[in-house]
Amino acid sequence: MAAPDRRRASSGSPFEPLIGFSRAIRAGDRIWVSGTAPVWPDGHVDPDPAAQMRRCLEIASGALEELGGAMADVVRTRIFLTDAADWEAVGAVHGAAFADVRPASTMIEVAGLLDPRWKVEVELEAVARPPSSS
Repeated sequence: MAAPDRRRASSGSPFEPLIGFSRAIRAGDRIWVSGTAPVWPDGHVDPDPAAQMRRCLEIASGALEELGGAMADVVRTRIFLTDAADWEAVGAVHGAAFADVRPASTMIEVAGLLDPRWKVEVELEAVARPPSSS
């Protein structure tokens, strides 16, 4: 059974119930956003790595907001790339999203991701305002 102060967000990904995870979890002032892939609601994936990064951040941001956080609360990001040559395009999107926040960040090249169309996947960690008591 989950701790009483733990809240979950779901993005509706078919992998969440299948694998047994949540898009994001909030416990106290901490929010962890799971690896987030660049899938649009209709299932398509844009082949452009910068567009993929924007989509990943859009989904992750929605999960943060659902749990009372914001992109300004992010303290750590992890970016997984299937091709290191995409670092600059992906990094530029990250830089634009976090220009004033400047979280700790790691960019890692991996052999592959769950879907071969995915070129990037992102995880976020945030320290947010205390949850409201209402």
